[in-house]
Amino acid sequence: MATSPKRPDDVAYLLPLFQAVAPYRADGHFRQLPEPAPRSSLATDDAALKPWDGSVLIRTSFAAGLFHVDALSRNVTMTGQIDPFSPWTLLRGALENFATAVWLLSGKDRSERRARALALWREDMRNRGQHEEDVQHVVTGQGKSGEQRRQEIEQVATTLGLTPLPGHKAGTTIAAAAKEAGLDPVRVQASWRVASGFAHGRFWPNLRAATPRSAIPTADGYLVGMVINDDELERLAKACLKLLEHTTQRYAARNTVN
Repeated sequence: MATSPKRPDDVAYLLPLFQAVAPYRADGHFRQLPEPAPRSSLATDDAALKPWDGSVLIRTSFAAGLFHVDALSRNVTMTGQIDPFSPWTLLRGALENFATAVWLLSGKDRSERRARALALWREDMRNRGQHEEDVQHVVTGQGKSGEQRRQEIEQVATTLGLTPLPGHKAGTTIAAAAKEAGLDPVRVQASWRVASGFAHGRFWPNLRAATPRSAIPTADGYLVGMVINDDELERLAKACLKLLEHTTQRYAARNTVN
């Protein structure tokens, strides 16, 4: 593996994404999407879900995506270096974050949007419950465990007639969000798979999305230096940008009086 030096013009394909995130950067923090306006479509969706608001998940997912992109931006612009793994890992996170926001904002009707929000909250509380088991956390006082909260969410879904809730798997969510944003779902999923492979330290992505730069003889053969395949990373960056833009457009459109 190798870390490749980059001039600003070498990573020009990343700049539109970096520039899209920059306006959200404030003094020591990132500006979030605004809270739903009273009587807006977003607020109406949330009204029946309290306290499991879909808008909370949209805003936190979007904010996480901003942080992932900003981390890559700072690394590239401040060090001028791109290693073979972290850009994929950071943009993979951003893609999942922005796709989740798009998925929550879309849906054929209000019932589907509410069901998606509850499905994600249910998964959130299931994961919380798993962590509580891992660390043997004991709930005291008036608190409730992640598993108890998950059951509460299931009850809300039943009361609203939204059962069975949809599953929430990253690949399915990304494909649905890509289609909603006018992207090719299969191509976006392919970029996500490559990024996930790099994030998990797998070998196969090097064959599909890396470029050999050098080879050093060793006792067993050769040590091959690999660098980022810019074409592949550009596809991922463009998908992130499109989903970021779609999130802000849909959020603004739905943050109006219903």
